[in-house]
Amino acid sequence: MKNFERYKRLIKLGFSFMLILMLTGFYGYIWVEYYNKIIWAPFFRRGNWMMIFIYGVLLILFMYTYGGFKIGFLKKGNLIYSQILAVFFTNAVTYFQITAQHKRFITPLPLVLNMVVSAVVIVCWTLVFEWIYRMLFPPRRMLLISGDHLDYHLFEKMNNREDKYIISEIVSYHEGMTVIKEKIMRYDGIIVGDMPSHERNLIVKYCFEQGIRSYSVPKISDILLRSSVELNLFDSPLLLSRNNGLQVEQEFFKRAVDMIGASLAIVVTIPFFIIIGISIKLTDGGPVFYKQTRLTKDGKEFEIYKFRTMIQDAEKGTGARLAAEGDDRILPVGRLLRRIRLDELPQIYNILKGDMSIVGPRPERPELAAEIEKEIPEFSYRLKVKAGLTGYAQVYGKYNTTSYDKLKLDLTYIRNYSLLLDLKLILMTPKIMFMKESTEGVKAD
Repeated sequence: MKNFERYKRLIKLGFSFMLILMLTGFYGYIWVEYYNKIIWAPFFRRGNWMMIFIYGVLLILFMYTYGGFKIGFLKKGNLIYSQILAVFFTNAVTYFQITAQHKRFITPLPLVLNMVVSAVVIVCWTLVFEWIYRMLFPPRRMLLISGDHLDYHLFEKMNNREDKYIISEIVSYHEGMTVIKEKIMRYDGIIVGDMPSHERNLIVKYCFEQGIRSYSVPKISDILLRSSVELNLFDSPLLLSRNNGLQVEQEFFKRAVDMIGASLAIVVTIPFFIIIGISIKLTDGGPVFYKQTRLTKDGKEFEIYKFRTMIQDAEKGTGARLAAEGDDRILPVGRLLRRIRLDELPQIYNILKGDMSIVGPRPERPELAAEIEKEIPEFSYRLKVKAGLTGYAQVYGKYNTTSYDKLKLDLTYIRNYSLLLDLKLILMTPKIMFMKESTEGVKAD
């Protein structure tokens, strides 16, 4: 593995280049042999090359957004799904582009054929390349150095990626640096769990000296420092952390995007509201919508709107609790709505009212947030911005992601906020809607 490690990025680049070349080449054939011959004003040589170039640029953009280039990072199924999704959106944008040039709607069948052929190419090319990649870069044998907190969540997650990591041994940092240093030298890399900063620094510095790869679980203070502004006013560098949430101009533009996006979404989703409403009503005759108190910016409470996915009075006698795997309170139609997150659609009206934003931390219930804050006092840091319909933690986490990890993800969003980041998270949302692992329920334990 070490023989090829220095060439890993070049190998990945070669995979990506060949994939883009094949997919763009097939579209080029369809454009030249079909669409360019029937559109209102056909292109000649340079025009044809420009149309093919635009397709390639769009494909690269969507591949980058959905993770289609993350060979060796995403699981095979996720990687293929990301690539096919990128081709779908590229073809969708291209269809409207061709329609605009033709000045009326045109048959999409050649692009449908392009989609089918592209999917076959993606599956075959990615599976072959994944096999080659695993031969060149087998899973790393890892040492997990655990901290004071149980790291079973981390151990469980890493074990789910046996294609990438194999945790061969676990050692506590309490055993001392002499023992730890001796064990570190036996492995391809280490994972540093949640432990005091002093001990963590000693371990990370030792790995740096020895040229051994290290993975560290970030603390909340690490996230705050990592997103601070570097000041070089004098010969002692300073890190400035303003800690005020979003700036005034950022809030203004974010609200403008919310108003425009929510207004368009209401028009587009009217058929979904009708179909879902009828389906819920036919299930048990109960109400279609469900209101619940949630928290938004600065701890303000508001009534959130959702499609009802559980039986009526689902929490009568049990109180507030998250949905668990195989929860018998969930209606049959509710399972489908939860799986693709369409139960959240009515929150569009919360966005128009100003209670929520399109992108932001997931709105928590006051009683659940109070319970979480007993264990994690910093959980309220998420309330520096408005709650969101989608967000960083919703895209990169799961429904059953631990509260501590959700906090870290939300803080990463708040500290790195930009309109471009919002746009990326909005574009990423369709991908996670159809990923079952993103909506896994909380385990009973």
